[in-house]
Amino acid sequence: MLEIIAWSILAAVHFMPALAFFQPALLTKLYKLAPDNPVFLLMHHRAALFVCIFVASIWAAFHPNSRQLATIVVAISMVSFLLLYWRAGSPKALAKIARVDLIGLPALAYVGWNLFSYRL
Repeated sequence: MLEIIAWSILAAVHFMPALAFFQPALLTKLYKLAPDNPVFLLMHHRAALFVCIFVASIWAAFHPNSRQLATIVVAISMVSFLLLYWRAGSPKALAKIARVDLIGLPALAYVGWNLFSYRL
C-alpha cells in the first residue's frame, strides 16, 4: 500500500505541469510565459513530457514490473531539475517548482530504495 501512496505522490508532483499540455494557458500561469514567446512552444512540449512522467508514475503504482524504468525516469526529471536550479543560483521565479520537487524526493527515495536495495 505504501508503494501506491508513494507513486501517487510522485504522480501528483507532475500533475500540474502535465495538465499544461492540455491547458496551455497554464504555461502563462505557472511560468509567466506569453503565448507569443518562442519559449512557450518549448514549454508546451515539455508539458507533454510531464504527461509521460505522470502516466509512468500512475502505471508504476499498479504495475510493479514497470517500476524500475519509472523510477529512473522520475529520478532523472526531479533530480536534474533540482541540480540545475541549484547551479543556476536558485532563481526565485522557480522556487515553487523546486519546493514541489523537494516534497516529492522522500517518495522517490522510498520507491527507489524498495526497488534497488535488494541489489546492493
